[in-house]
Amino acid sequence: MRCLIIDDEPLALDLLEDNLKHVNTIQVVARCRNAGEAIIAMQKEQIDLIFSDIYMPGINGLQLIRSLTQKPMVIFVTAYEKFAVEGFELDVVDYLVKPVPLDRFLKACHKALDLYELRRSYVPQPTTKNYFFLHADYNLVKISFDQVEYIEGLKDYIKVHLINQQKPVLSRISLKAIELQLPPDQFFRVHKSYLVNLDHVSQMRRARIKLINTEIPLSDGYRDVINRMIGKV
Repeated sequence: MRCLIIDDEPLALDLLEDNLKHVNTIQVVARCRNAGEAIIAMQKEQIDLIFSDIYMPGINGLQLIRSLTQKPMVIFVTAYEKFAVEGFELDVVDYLVKPVPLDRFLKACHKALDLYELRRSYVPQPTTKNYFFLHADYNLVKISFDQVEYIEGLKDYIKVHLINQQKPVLSRISLKAIELQLPPDQFFRVHKSYLVNLDHVSQMRRARIKLINTEIPLSDGYRDVINRMIGKV
């Protein structure tokens, strides 16, 4: 696995590189002092994983990751705990707070390696059914994929909004769990709290997606989804 390390402090870069010598399956492709150097490196090299500081001159680590349309896996390594929520909203693999013990660093590396292998081995299976079942109101409800306009996540619950029904179907299941049951070429995560049915999307603009009956937000962390939705990747 090919990685990029980003930090404005040379000693921090040295420490990252030294720690990565303990993981022979991760190769350091480039060392970067700022976001500009990182962008140039990513244009030249295939990068599977980024280790990045957050506070840096110019574009910070969070802004850099948000700006990427095709995002490698990311592990933030920073001295500041306060950005952890923003970091995880970008679907990063891990968030490490300096000084990072070696065992904690290696744990994050192994998590990234496991995810890398999972992605490489995953082969999407063709969908043979056009419906799924949900537990709702003490019943098992059958729902057609085509009838779903969008799905809203509420902690441990979801609301399934249907195009022909005013009241949504409420079920105790996570958004991530229901996403695994849906055809990936039809349903797309556009926000940490929303999945949309591409068949019912009529317009997209900078921060909003318009559906048949409503509009929902498009999160910065999911902008690469638009390219997949319109078939550019």
